[in-house]
Amino acid sequence: MATPRLLLLGKNGQVGFELQRSLAPLGEVIALDRHSQPTGDLSDLEGLASAIREIQPTAIINAAAYTAVDKAEAEPELARRVNAEAPGLLALLAKATNAWLVHYSTDYVFDGQGSKPWNESDLTGPLNVYGHTKLEGEQAIAASGCRYLNFRTSWVYAQQGHNFPKTMLRLAQERETLSLVADQWGAPTGAELIADVTAQALHQVLQPAVHDGQKCHLSGTYHLAAAGEVTWHGYASHVIERTRKAFPERIKTTAIQPVPTAAFPTPARRPGNSRLDTAKLQQTFQLHLPPWQVGVDRVADQWLAQMKSIPA
Repeated sequence: MATPRLLLLGKNGQVGFELQRSLAPLGEVIALDRHSQPTGDLSDLEGLASAIREIQPTAIINAAAYTAVDKAEAEPELARRVNAEAPGLLALLAKATNAWLVHYSTDYVFDGQGSKPWNESDLTGPLNVYGHTKLEGEQAIAASGCRYLNFRTSWVYAQQGHNFPKTMLRLAQERETLSLVADQWGAPTGAELIADVTAQALHQVLQPAVHDGQKCHLSGTYHLAAAGEVTWHGYASHVIERTRKAFPERIKTTAIQPVPTAAFPTPARRPGNSRLDTAKLQQTFQLHLPPWQVGVDRVADQWLAQMKSIPA
């Protein structure tokens, strides 16, 4: 059997960085970004098509996206090209070459109402340009007829790069009082977890012993998020209090005020309910998704270890 060729797009993003590690045991990983030759730039559709024809991958893993939610309100055409047109093109090329496509979407395809976790068959209703373009990308992939794994996730964080926990930790060392939104609910989900689940699922669909009928059954959309739920207020409080126990002298914050979403108006509307029902993913691929605290605590401990070497 030939070694699978895995084309990874968005190698320097939070999930893309972790995918380089998790995919390595599965085959030859060709990792690209917008500056690579051949290009992995999702805004360059011709260049992207040329790269895929040259590489002839067994699977395309698209970890690149336009993720600036507020900026997308002012740049809808660019957001649509990257989040909708490019995934549609990737799907058509995957179909033509019999490759699998792995894509990442978001809970923002829903309207954020209620308190029930969203499942894969629930009606969509995006609130903003970003959500609309991500939904269009999903629809283009499904319409192509290719074999795909579309993972909807939310509240992604990672050890490297800018993210919510790091921002809260920095602010907690600078301010006595913080105000955090307490009416948006979700589950913080680590890039490591997303990458590891992706590798497990992709390993199963690429097995030669899996017949075509079963592979078609595995193709589809799955919700991928850590277990449990929390608000941004609760999330920040958890990270800050864990840090306070280790470095009480570093944390200036003495009060974390819960506030409604309306207290922080933004160009793009945010959903109040980002809970995702992951039963389909866990049952189909025989996986266990740990509580959100497990991943957050692990990353927080890595930051705390770094803080020990930095003078107060």
